[in-house]
Amino acid sequence: MTARTRDPARKERILSAAADLVARNGFTAVSMEDIGEAVGITASAIYRHYDSKSAVLVAMFDRVVDRLLGDGQAIAASRTSDPADALARLVEGHIDFVVNDRDVAQVYFREIAQVPAADRRRLRRNQRLYVEEWVLLLTELRPGLDDATARALVHAAIGVIQSPLWYVPGLPEDRLRSLLRASALGVLAPATAPFSTVIPFSEA
Repeated sequence: MTARTRDPARKERILSAAADLVARNGFTAVSMEDIGEAVGITASAIYRHYDSKSAVLVAMFDRVVDRLLGDGQAIAASRTSDPADALARLVEGHIDFVVNDRDVAQVYFREIAQVPAADRRRLRRNQRLYVEEWVLLLTELRPGLDDATARALVHAAIGVIQSPLWYVPGLPEDRLRSLLRASALGVLAPATAPFSTVIPFSEA
């Protein structure tokens, strides 16, 4: 008898389907059977990968938060002598997250309370570490800022980028990306606007 080969992409399809369903309907309204139907498998097949619906959420959130943190740390570590370029790349990476992983981003901010407390604390801790990479770069770029002010500016810039999660922008993607980039960098930039030499503020 030939051994059954598991589909290596199945876990990703489960997470993608769950993100879409929960973003549209809310966590409590979505069942494992709904997720399985969207993937084309039974609910029992999902349990081979995730032992509960909340475990699906945890895996979904871990994947995106770990990626953001890992990318942020890599950018900060490779910044050489140009914190403006590194900070601009953080902005671009967060725009990618909001635009490319819109469903997951919406589910994270709406449903984080549904995951177990220990997982929620770990996710929040990694989220804070990610923000601190921004703060470190901003204070290098603008040494006159105190930590509290730098942190407030970073949260404001991230909030600008995440604003399309709460409404339908109705803009072409390239136009939306340009506006989010210009707005976030405008929040972070000092009066001399060094970012304008890294990523243009044009709306093209």
